[in-house]
Amino acid sequence: MTTIQPSRRALLLGAAGGLAAGAVSGPPGAAALAPSASGKRGGTRSMNQTYRPAYHLSVPDNWKNDPQRPIYLDGEYLYYYLYNADYLAGGGGTAWRLATTRDHVSFTDQGTAIPKNTNANGDCWSGCLVVDHGNTAGYGAGAVIALVTQAPAGKQAQYLWYSTDRGRTFQPGGTDPVLPNPGAHDFRDPKVIRDDARSRWFMANAEGSRIGFYASADLRRWERVGEFARDDIGLLECPDIFSMRADDGSDHWILGVSANGKGRGLPATYAYWTGSFDGSTFVPDGAEPQWLDWGYDFYGAVTYPHHRADGTEDSAVRHALGWANFWDYPHNAPSMATDGYNGDDMIARDLRLGRGDDGTYYLASQPTAALADYVTSTHRLGDVRVDGTRDLDVTSRAYEISCDLVWDPANRPGNIGFELCRAPGGGRHVAAGAYLDGGFVFVNRRPTFNPSGGESQTPVDRAAGRLRFRALVDHASVEVFVGDGRIVHSHRVFPLAGDNHIRLFSYGGAAVFEDLTVRELGVS
Repeated sequence: MTTIQPSRRALLLGAAGGLAAGAVSGPPGAAALAPSASGKRGGTRSMNQTYRPAYHLSVPDNWKNDPQRPIYLDGEYLYYYLYNADYLAGGGGTAWRLATTRDHVSFTDQGTAIPKNTNANGDCWSGCLVVDHGNTAGYGAGAVIALVTQAPAGKQAQYLWYSTDRGRTFQPGGTDPVLPNPGAHDFRDPKVIRDDARSRWFMANAEGSRIGFYASADLRRWERVGEFARDDIGLLECPDIFSMRADDGSDHWILGVSANGKGRGLPATYAYWTGSFDGSTFVPDGAEPQWLDWGYDFYGAVTYPHHRADGTEDSAVRHALGWANFWDYPHNAPSMATDGYNGDDMIARDLRLGRGDDGTYYLASQPTAALADYVTSTHRLGDVRVDGTRDLDVTSRAYEISCDLVWDPANRPGNIGFELCRAPGGGRHVAAGAYLDGGFVFVNRRPTFNPSGGESQTPVDRAAGRLRFRALVDHASVEVFVGDGRIVHSHRVFPLAGDNHIRLFSYGGAAVFEDLTVRELGVS
């Protein structure tokens, strides 16, 4: 089975300049100066082709990869991610860079919070942050504590860093690990939560095919209390554990990991299980994981609590952020040539815990609600009947398109959907829809410029006669939300600047695109 770790760490530590073999290079011309995380551009250089997203978060320059779970502080969310300022020059390593947001859509860049190689233990890799309201670690009530992986001499272990300026800068809390490596090859990505029921801290740590469980009173000394093992979905990384209230009022625990299920025909994104947790043992409701995304580009994802206006947490809503890339082709991004950077996120999502007809609990995703505040133009096209093809008059590179796909189950068409990012004369496009003859929903990025080709598929109920469809299109991504959002397909793609057309199709019979609406989007 393909594993991720060797290429991931080699890419982080080694040189990272230039396009990988098979990449789609950008058109000739001067590169545009990269904008800030808020999406605002600086400088005077420009060109027709840009892959800088209009409403997704992107790194201001050079490189980003793993998101770190945002924390809520002083009325805003602090979002850190791994950043390499030397990427375009061919240098390796990662710092922690900070962006802040109040609505999960518009982010303001705050610069580097932990520079590369701050101490002799080397770069800070992925980890997590908590606000130590009770001063358990001894750095003051309200100090921001980061538990991060460092790997001096190649040996991964967990180290404590702290901030007393509300998370803007960090200092190492000593040179020794707070969780030493017991001899494991993979020992990283700590995720810490407050275990209020037991008045302690709890950590989930990625350890190859296991997630190790640890407890601590002070964030400094950790005791192993259990583990969760899984050996059939590749290397487990970036663990996640939290509790949510379902839509029926019941409370459930969720354990998540970034994993690689490609060897079993499954995604390589964020796998999760619902279940029960007693402080040391997580018992899943079922053996097979569910997946937060079925596309190719939603790796290293993190979830984080939603806060009401008064600052309290709402256990019925959670948010998720995922890196818009994958380790099979991390450098295949023409944005390096056109815009001087390589690193976007998929849209922040609102998560809710639903209960299926079979009693299974699952996470349903939708683009975060505040995205509605960034609509620049709305095109309400009503109910559109299609038998064959129909081209829309609307052209855009950054928009949301939504409708109910409706068909007669007794006389159904074979294939219905959209050609998104369509070239003016046809040919190049991203196809998305429901292949009813085959019984699956799909997103096919092969017909446009993309990192590696491919088509993602998930089952569809052909007898239902109706399917809710919502797609987000930006300069370098397509995300499709199906039904209530239990199924999502996220893909990075690289259409040319003029590939801004939309075609509807229904082959082998008629379908209605009910309440078809296109909303153009942008963060100024």
